[in-house]
Amino acid sequence: MEILKVDGKLDMKKLALSVAVPVIGGSIVGMLTSKSSKEQFKKLKKPGFAPPQATFPIAWTSLYAVMGVARYRAGQARTNEGRSGSFASYDVQLGLNFLWSFLFFKWGLRGTALAEMTALLGAIILSMAEFRREDRTAGALMIPYVAWVIYALALNASIWEKNK
Repeated sequence: MEILKVDGKLDMKKLALSVAVPVIGGSIVGMLTSKSSKEQFKKLKKPGFAPPQATFPIAWTSLYAVMGVARYRAGQARTNEGRSGSFASYDVQLGLNFLWSFLFFKWGLRGTALAEMTALLGAIILSMAEFRREDRTAGALMIPYVAWVIYALALNASIWEKNK
């Protein structure tokens, strides 16, 4: 579990908190939007590259956990240098991430969700760059998240176009 250590040290409390925030936050958003999202997603015209619905909770839980580890590593690297371990860009992207489900599913604002996801992608890339400056591994851990959001952006765009 060397990937969890920063400068040879592991702070389990900070790691648990860093992972819990996105995982629990994402779970709460999922619970608040799941009933409408499952029903709506079945009814939508989707492109051929849309994954099975069961893919989403698995993918998002994994991504939330990995982004939490990235956040932990970058924060610890900053703290170890005597600086603040906070990252505004990370907080913004996490908030935008949670907002997207409400825009797309709860409120049916698929075009707005698409625009919001574009901003989300920018915030993720900014977070990844900030993390990389602090800890190369932390930056690299954000790559699957960026890739998934690019895919989700294409999926959102296609669904919006097919269901106007």
